[in-house]
Amino acid sequence: MDSFGYYVPAAALWICFAVKLPDLRRAWRDPLVRSVCVVIAVGGAGFFFAAPPTIAAVNDISGIPNASSLLVYIIISGFSAACLLLIVHWRGGSTEHVRRVSRCWLLGYTLVVAVLVVLFGLGDAPVERRTDFDTYYASAPYIGEMIMLYLMAHMTAALVTTVMCWRWALQVHGWLRAGLWILCVGWLLNLSFSGLKLAAVAAHRGGRDWDVLSTTFSPLLSAMAAPFAIVGFLLPLVGPWAVATGRTLATYVQLGPLWNELRGASPGTSLAAPIRWYASPQVHLTRREAGIQDGLSLVRPQLDDDVRAGAQSAAEAAGVTCPEAVLIGQAAMIRAASRATHEGRTRAPRVPGESAVPTARAALIGVSRALRNLPVVATVGTDPAAPSRPAVRHVEDGEKSPT
Repeated sequence: MDSFGYYVPAAALWICFAVKLPDLRRAWRDPLVRSVCVVIAVGGAGFFFAAPPTIAAVNDISGIPNASSLLVYIIISGFSAACLLLIVHWRGGSTEHVRRVSRCWLLGYTLVVAVLVVLFGLGDAPVERRTDFDTYYASAPYIGEMIMLYLMAHMTAALVTTVMCWRWALQVHGWLRAGLWILCVGWLLNLSFSGLKLAAVAAHRGGRDWDVLSTTFSPLLSAMAAPFAIVGFLLPLVGPWAVATGRTLATYVQLGPLWNELRGASPGTSLAAPIRWYASPQVHLTRREAGIQDGLSLVRPQLDDDVRAGAQSAAEAAGVTCPEAVLIGQAAMIRAASRATHEGRTRAPRVPGESAVPTARAALIGVSRALRNLPVVATVGTDPAAPSRPAVRHVEDGEKSPT
């Protein structure tokens, strides 16, 4: 795998880390937030420092041949520990249990890192190897043991994390379950990464050349695991937000025709307070709903129940279902009142009852759809002298009707 295959996953992970930084600043005391950020940041560091150009630079700066290999092993061990801690904090449980398990994993991988440093210091690796350090020094005293230790530590974390995610996924539902299944795939790929490297190292110790497993296939599996890890960790957090945001935006768009109709009643009047374009979708929706209520208050003196009843009766006569006909009647009444207000007409309409004026969000959406989709509404209000019998045409097959 060329350098591009290392730097792209590193950049992707660090971009995700940058996105999570505001959450870290707001809740840096939350161990779950810290764990997520550490996993993402350290995962990116693992890819960055494993790239051959970075390996060469670290070796040159340190003046120690293959010092970068030790650094990569330490980063990978830290990544393994961070993933285990993340799963422990994410799943939760009693505070004492979470602390005890977290301390055990943290202590264990701290010891692994310390032993890696000691073994590297005791060993001798004078020839710089940028891509095949694992197999080249597989049989070297102390260095070979260091390689085996880091691979076993990584495999342990991958296996334990996969099992924990698998068991947890069987107990939950929704976005969390989907994220856990994706994490299982990612950690199985990580397990395959260390498994292939371990097989290549063992083969080298036995006098066979399986280096391609370590130098070619295992980096590819690691690069494939990165997006699964990103999606698996972020999906349970982003998924519900994305669905809620999508629904909010859909509602905002659906209310557009009604808002525009009421805004046209008095162009000089601002319906609800203006907001900045970068405000959240929920803020935009709240302001649009407030604007609609302001508009209804503005045209209320011109609301005529005769218009509503006439449009509803005409719609029912045209074969429209009763709920749809009710929405058509309300839409016709609001459009007639909006036009009368805009034109400055003053008359004494028959005031509708409270139940005839839509207030709930679902009813407002239905009225908005009626304003946009049904031509019957467009004919209402053009003749103030006889507004009660608008023309109605049947809804053809395949044509939208309000729901």
